[in-house]
Amino acid sequence: MTTSPVDLASLLCSRLCHDMLSPVGALSNGLELLADETDPEMRQRCFELLEQSARISTDKLKFFRLAYGAAGGFGDMVPVSEARALIEALVANNARIALSWQVGADMMPKAAVKVLLNFAHIGIEALPRGGTVDLVAESGPGGTEIAMRAAGPRIAFDADIGRALEGTLPDDALSSRTAPAAMIQQLAAGIGGQLQSMLGEQTLVLGATLPGA
Repeated sequence: MTTSPVDLASLLCSRLCHDMLSPVGALSNGLELLADETDPEMRQRCFELLEQSARISTDKLKFFRLAYGAAGGFGDMVPVSEARALIEALVANNARIALSWQVGADMMPKAAVKVLLNFAHIGIEALPRGGTVDLVAESGPGGTEIAMRAAGPRIAFDADIGRALEGTLPDDALSSRTAPAAMIQQLAAGIGGQLQSMLGEQTLVLGATLPGA
């Protein structure tokens, strides 16, 4: 892919806006309901819904800030506990998905963390009917290897996301949906690494080899 950084950034912004529209819209709707509601029990329910929407919005913004943005600057090591907390917050909003975490390192290069976060997000989105997301990462002097396995009924995985991960998606097929995959593919390629995807009947496996991270 030869997409310009400006075009890729624009598509990532579109994806961010799309993902934030639902929880922010729920906040707006909740405030409208609260303004017209006089029943104490219903007002309490409105407050609970507002609190839930605010928490989901905050969790998503924190996640996307590191997954897409430059949180903490460039080229920094990132605490693995921070990445885990962000992923667990996303999973907490979906009781049908269970997370398994097997990452031994305390710190990882930011490029590897971005790949890990985006792999987790792809895995969560691939499970509309629930399931399990297993995350494994090993980091050492030679670089970092990451694997994500999503398992559940009716895996939902756009083939274009797989092509974007592998760097074979044509530029004219790039969209806000595939932009995050294209971003981490460029990150991986920039440090001599590669990403792979494998789709089964009820499983999706993503892998990354990052020798420079």
